[in-house]
Amino acid sequence: MKKIYLLFKPHLLVLLCCLGLNSCWKLRGHYGGPKSFEPVERLVRPTDVALPTGYKIEAIAQGLTYPTALTFDDNGDIYVTEAGYSYGEVWTQPRLLRLETGGKTTIVATGEENGPWSGLTFFRDAFYVSEGGTKQSGRILKITRDGEVTPLVQNLPSSGDHFTTGPVISPDGYLYFGQGTATNSGVVGPDNYQFGWLKRNPDFHDIPCQDITLTGQNFESDNPLTPDTKDKTVTGPFSKFGTPATAGQVIKGQLPCSGAIMRLPVAGGNLELVAWGFRNPFGMAFGPGNTLFVTDNGYDTRGSRPIYGSGDYLWAIKPGTWYGWPDYSDGNPLNTSDYETGKQDPKFILAKHPNKPPKPAATLGVHSSANGLDFSTNTSFGHVGEAFIAEFGDQAPNVGRIYGPVGYKVVRVNPTNGVIQDFAVNKGRVNGPASMQKHGGLERPIAVQFDPNGEALYVVDFGIMPITEEGESPRKGTGVVWKITREVNR
Repeated sequence: MKKIYLLFKPHLLVLLCCLGLNSCWKLRGHYGGPKSFEPVERLVRPTDVALPTGYKIEAIAQGLTYPTALTFDDNGDIYVTEAGYSYGEVWTQPRLLRLETGGKTTIVATGEENGPWSGLTFFRDAFYVSEGGTKQSGRILKITRDGEVTPLVQNLPSSGDHFTTGPVISPDGYLYFGQGTATNSGVVGPDNYQFGWLKRNPDFHDIPCQDITLTGQNFESDNPLTPDTKDKTVTGPFSKFGTPATAGQVIKGQLPCSGAIMRLPVAGGNLELVAWGFRNPFGMAFGPGNTLFVTDNGYDTRGSRPIYGSGDYLWAIKPGTWYGWPDYSDGNPLNTSDYETGKQDPKFILAKHPNKPPKPAATLGVHSSANGLDFSTNTSFGHVGEAFIAEFGDQAPNVGRIYGPVGYKVVRVNPTNGVIQDFAVNKGRVNGPASMQKHGGLERPIAVQFDPNGEALYVVDFGIMPITEEGESPRKGTGVVWKITREVNR
């Protein structure tokens, strides 16, 4: 069955609006003025955030630079990571910070210029951090309370579009983490040059977790690696830029690999594959029945193999399963007009598929960037067993054109029936980040975490990051940590 939105293709929807209304919707493009990383004054006003009746929100820390994750130690103290890197190609120093009373911070540990530090957890007197590896390779780091940093996992394929994510610790003592893909949909292209990494690492590409056979589909594109602006090149999937594929070609699988969830004993040991076929498995948490749930950012309409209309997903993980990337979305095949971009239907690049991909537990908004998640476990907060997910917000038009801002909020999801409801969202007639709406609410929520008792939900807000004509413009010193609680008199 066709998706309903096929009845209203973008150009037709705009036409209908123009015919029936005095004014028209228009595609949202760049916003935010010239590209800059310099700090700006950020208005923080909790009353600009809408919550369900009976809940309140407050800002407990401000002035952070690219915060990404939060955890608690066994004393209940709060810790936050600052990424050290952001899209837009800006590097700062990754840091692990302890939040003190009054919003002050104490540095626990610092990292090298190899961010982003994108995830954080605490287990048995140590912190575990996922390091993105933009300049070297991805790693999982173990950090002691006194700041000693030791790599637990190294040489992860994390130098592309998406990074090493997680980690979380399972009840039986395994450390689980995610590894995003190098590319949007399996093919290195000029978009990866614009992201910055293709010029730094021209041999990098996606790595399958198991042996795959290619259809022989190739993709012609401009060649930004040469000074000739008219130069073209042909690239095959799972190959370095400028290397064609052949029909029946076998790409050997290996570990570690792209677009996967992997694990190892937290005490150290051999790396194991849990599941694969994800694009960017960003957030992960153990939910009801100790099932691992993962958020996954869907395809963009960009690059040599653009995909239109792919949402973000919440997956309930079944070990040993392939989840569909790079030939499926939402459990549906990409080689249909549902996902075409106006040129042609996307074609399969894998000749054989490991299994029929499952359906997600929930489908979130296209380009919403569904990232960190956690589950409610306490009736005093409410919604026990439901997932709370931070939606970072779109990066349009770099990822594809949209009709209005998507994301920039916290939603709650029933993992049993897939129903999604807004939980914390900016007030106003239209959705969008606070800086666009000229008020003091949420900018870009990137992670959520309940306290150890499950009585308060903490929201990590990455900060102001408008999209300019030159690309992402993340502003230093604009990150915030919010705290949401349920009022006693309810």
